[in-house]
Amino acid sequence: MTELVIRGGTVITPHGAVFADIAVDEGRISTIAPELSGATREIDARGLTVLPGLIDIHVHFNEPGRTDWEGSATGSRALAAGGGTTFFDMPLNSSPCTVGPAEFDQKRTALEQSSITDFGLWGGIIPGNRSALAELAARGVIGFKAFMADSGLPEFPRCDDQTLYEGMREAAQFQLPVAVHAEDDEIVSKLSSAAVARGRTGIRDFLDSRPVSAEVTAIQRASLLAAETGVKLHIVHVSSGSGVAAALEARAKGADISIETCPHYLFFTEEDMERIGALAKCAPPLRNASERQTLWDALMRNHIDVVASDHSPAPPEMKRDANFFKVWGGIAGVQCSLAVLLTAGHRDKGLPLPRIAELTAAWPARRFGLAHKGIIAVNNDADLVLVDLSASCKLTEDRLLQRHRMSPYVDESFCGVVCQTLLRGQSIFAEGKIVAASSGKFISAHGN
Repeated sequence: MTELVIRGGTVITPHGAVFADIAVDEGRISTIAPELSGATREIDARGLTVLPGLIDIHVHFNEPGRTDWEGSATGSRALAAGGGTTFFDMPLNSSPCTVGPAEFDQKRTALEQSSITDFGLWGGIIPGNRSALAELAARGVIGFKAFMADSGLPEFPRCDDQTLYEGMREAAQFQLPVAVHAEDDEIVSKLSSAAVARGRTGIRDFLDSRPVSAEVTAIQRASLLAAETGVKLHIVHVSSGSGVAAALEARAKGADISIETCPHYLFFTEEDMERIGALAKCAPPLRNASERQTLWDALMRNHIDVVASDHSPAPPEMKRDANFFKVWGGIAGVQCSLAVLLTAGHRDKGLPLPRIAELTAAWPARRFGLAHKGIIAVNNDADLVLVDLSASCKLTEDRLLQRHRMSPYVDESFCGVVCQTLLRGQSIFAEGKIVAASSGKFISAHGN
């Protein structure tokens, strides 16, 4: 007898929505069809929409070493509450950073013991660790991350052009992507230093120190290096329509470039940052309403490949300083990605549900070689999220499952409520609560 049937939901596939039951055996989808016969266990999904579980390719859970900032135990639970089943953890802000094989092994062990969702690991490219990239690739990193501007951590220094070029050449040999934080360091550092020297240390001064031109210039330079080396380039957290346009121009010339944006760039503007304050500080910063609109236009035209949270929390004391330049930057939003896309996208702009599934699950699985994930299809993992699109809710602090209940999304009202999240057919979140212990597995490109 079938182990599990999820009965009567509106199932979102790449080809559209179908009313069907989903049978699950040994953690994988065995059948998708109407009115399947009985099973050992059933989930009533009538009236609900069934989407593939989110694959959040950009989070900072900061484990090991900085679990007082987050940790995968709390971070993965918040992800599950938002409909996520897999995350890719960045090589910082954990301590030590994931820039060598020993650091990789330490992080993998820690996450296997605490995560309730599946996970992959980014390795890092920094000056001096080129010889470690092959060993990181052999261990199964999902790709390599590099900063073109100051990361904020001295143990993860930015890449000069030579380091980035050589790192890209190495990564290309392993057919792994290089993800870059694309802001021009010279523009940002000089504008920031000049502002601080003049005593201009407020929110608006910070915004002015990181202009759109810094993002565009860095994207253009990274794209040239990618075209030269043949690497798969992934531009993380593109904040502006202008940044997307720069990446598209390079892509049209033959560079293999993928484009990521984040929910906060789609939901907030710089005016919100001035209103909310430190909880909305990020780099690149939030942009004006015009840039946000061009970013939405790009997403609606299928020019953006993926939406990822860039969840980057910090303890409350790091979010307080009279000098806004000293406030730790990073938005805590891993629980809200799907909510933003359903509300600001599907409800307000008519963004189709299959497109949301593509942005949050299908494309990440395809780009990073995750076999059996990302699409609701026979023989794929039963990584699913059941959503009530007819319901709405206001996000309150008590609903947040991350370590520190601070987020710019608090008190925002969202369309769609996550009723249940399943990882390989096992419920990990249901009725507002985590219902599973640590069950996540490490996954690697072409190896899960």
